[in-house]
Amino acid sequence: MFPSSFPMLPARRRILAGAGAAALLAALGRPAAAQDAYPSRALTVIVPYAPGGQGDVFARLLGERLGAAFKQTVVVENRPGASGTVGTRQVARAEADGYHLLLGQTGEMAVNPFVMRDLGYDPQHDFTAVALVGDSPLVLVVPAASPHADLVALVEAARAKPDSITYASSGTATPGHLAAAALALATQARMVHVPYKGAGQAMTDLLGGHVDFFFSSASAAMPHVSAGKLKALAVSTPQRVAALPKVPAVAEQVAPGFQFSLWGGYFVPAGTPAAIVQRLNQEINAVLADPGIRARFEADGTVVRQNTPDEFAAFVRSEADKYRRLVQATGVRAEG
Repeated sequence: MFPSSFPMLPARRRILAGAGAAALLAALGRPAAAQDAYPSRALTVIVPYAPGGQGDVFARLLGERLGAAFKQTVVVENRPGASGTVGTRQVARAEADGYHLLLGQTGEMAVNPFVMRDLGYDPQHDFTAVALVGDSPLVLVVPAASPHADLVALVEAARAKPDSITYASSGTATPGHLAAAALALATQARMVHVPYKGAGQAMTDLLGGHVDFFFSSASAAMPHVSAGKLKALAVSTPQRVAALPKVPAVAEQVAPGFQFSLWGGYFVPAGTPAAIVQRLNQEINAVLADPGIRARFEADGTVVRQNTPDEFAAFVRSEADKYRRLVQATGVRAEG
């Protein structure tokens, strides 16, 4: 069976400045005045994918608000390449001073270590988790003309005729590929994987009826669902999501415990002073608490929650363990 799910992060009150912060500064052996001056120049956030993806949206939505809070410019740079490893390596090797941040996501922080060789970074040792921004469901979508009315029918068709059902992905060993592989494993249905070089190509072929289904990001799927070009058969989160209330979860229909999501959050190089990590966490949580920001995220099915650095780090570890076990069970490896 596929790996069991993990509990979602509990909401916590934001850590407030006060005596605890002063004690932390003293423990760091650095003058409080110097820490209070942070940040004194522009901050750079690296998104290790091309513009337009979920991480890019997260970074740009928060960047302007964080810039206003810090009274400094927040520069968002896209550094795509090698399934997110190029930009991630750049931040791993940057100075641990609080001015270099990574908008890290599921693939590069939880999946790649188990499917790729020579990453050039270690997610658990080269980074400090700052704050989870949000996590979004994958949506299992089929063409509008698909004969499969629901996920049960799709799985039954795959069982009745092995290798007759095809599924797209944005690339081998991507979260969407692994979610579909987990579905096949859990339901004992043989399906054929068709990898593409990006979600855009996968969606184009799905719309054209060249593949049977695709575990897409919610933000990419919902416009086509609303337009009647695609049918949404399931979401990958344990429960239904507010943005698609009539679409049942995979776990409701064919695979209890099924849980996958696309998440993203901020990381800094390991060794960044704890006081700076806490300051970043406070400001990020403050932005996420804004009703306008929350509404923008929730419109795309993204769940936003308050969290501490320790909670986010624990979440990343649990996700890595889930994907490690799934990769072992399926034998999935990245290409190249």
